[in-house]
Amino acid sequence: MSEEPEYRQHRFSPPPGATEIFLVRHGESAPARASAPFPMVEGQADPDLAPEGREHAERVGERLANERLDALYVTTLRRTAQTAAPLAAKLGIEPVVTPLLREVHLGEWEGGLFRRNTAEGHPVARRLWAEQRWGVIPGAEDVAAFAARVKAGLTEVAAAHPDQRVAVFTHGGVIGEAMAQASGSEPFAFLGADNGSITHLVLTADNWLVRRFNDTAHLAAPLG
Repeated sequence: MSEEPEYRQHRFSPPPGATEIFLVRHGESAPARASAPFPMVEGQADPDLAPEGREHAERVGERLANERLDALYVTTLRRTAQTAAPLAAKLGIEPVVTPLLREVHLGEWEGGLFRRNTAEGHPVARRLWAEQRWGVIPGAEDVAAFAARVKAGLTEVAAAHPDQRVAVFTHGGVIGEAMAQASGSEPFAFLGADNGSITHLVLTADNWLVRRFNDTAHLAAPLG
């Protein structure tokens, strides 16, 4: 007599042609000081990593070194390249630069002023969070333009790597926007990605699937 068939719970596997993307937020960058504005690259702040950020980079490298990764991506801002460097050295992979996935442009609040105004409760900063629109900052990137840029950047990466896995070293605003698009959430719902965290998306031609957000197990961060 034949055994009765068993049906186990489904275990996820990426659909054919999909691209797994690990979005890594760069390590902590140097603190902003009014007396020493950050250097700028094409109108955007380009701080160096803080010592804590270099530790984040090492731990990310250790966490991902044994994963099957086919490519690494960084942005035009050096904190992402610095964060990717330990992993790139371990894997022997030269990172590809993707300008489309650089941080949201903060207009007149670039150079470290965004941090100061947010910390000090500037009225426009309060309005920014209430309305969830970057464009309330004078000269800042419009939320629709930023959303389109992030979508184009990730779509371009996915198109170049069907059935592959890649790590993209990027920024908190980009990760928040990617997650908002993947989940259909409010624009700022996922702006809490920690420095050195890993967020995992699976991109197909039709869907963006969320696998994990803000994974910090390698950083030994407490829950909270």
